[in-house]
Amino acid sequence: MEYKTILNNINKKYDNRPIAFFDSGVGGLTVFEKVKKILPDENFLYFGDTKNMPYGEKTESQLITFADRIFKFFEEKNAKAVVMACNTTSAITYEKLKNNYNFKIFPIIQSVCETLARMSDVKKLGVIATPATVNSHAYSREIAKYNQDIQIFELAAPKWVRIVEEHRINQPQSIEQIEEILDIMQDFNPDKIVLACTHYPYLLNVLKKFIARDKFIDPSIYFAQNIKNYLTEHNMLNNHFEYEKFFVSSNPENFKTASELFYKLQELPALVNLEN
Repeated sequence: MEYKTILNNINKKYDNRPIAFFDSGVGGLTVFEKVKKILPDENFLYFGDTKNMPYGEKTESQLITFADRIFKFFEEKNAKAVVMACNTTSAITYEKLKNNYNFKIFPIIQSVCETLARMSDVKKLGVIATPATVNSHAYSREIAKYNQDIQIFELAAPKWVRIVEEHRINQPQSIEQIEEILDIMQDFNPDKIVLACTHYPYLLNVLKKFIARDKFIDPSIYFAQNIKNYLTEHNMLNNHFEYEKFFVSSNPENFKTASELFYKLQELPALVNLEN
């Protein structure tokens, strides 16, 4: 058998198309970083829709428009899978858009709720999220599919995303705004608290001053493992890392600065206008 034929047969076992991620800003990097850690041979794309941040304050029709544009952009980039690294878009747009594209879509809420529902030590679960996610009751709905006995309290923290994106985490006013939400949550006395927005894990150094660190759940940990399991089972893994590329819809400099909280970009992300 000729060398080229052998090489072609080997390459058929792998899929070197990129895995794509999107969020309204840097929050999705919490998911990206965890997936990259357990799938180091993959190629990656990331789109931060900074022009339209924060998603948690947008209408359903706006969110559908934003997500559709980004999905079509990823189709042009030949993505093999797209990770909705955003609780808000997972809650509002996934069911309406999931069958419209030629790649696998991973929505964070739907992907992790089965895991959350099967936690044996959790009888009361707090969920802190954006207003859009809370109003959708997506966590309550999805968890109830697997476990109807868990009590769930969903609480909106509309100011938390901007605290992260604007680098105001340690400012006194920000800490006060964080504490206000936690005081309300503690009245529910939850066994665990889901940080149901990818921006919120950036706040853990402040959160743990008021509530023990081990009470907080970062869903991206479970989400990353679910993504790896699916790609492995469907023979969609790559065997050689070549690139990671970042894109934003505005303010690449701000995105790069904010991203350093969790993942250090080597260069400014490319500025892309998806409205044309």
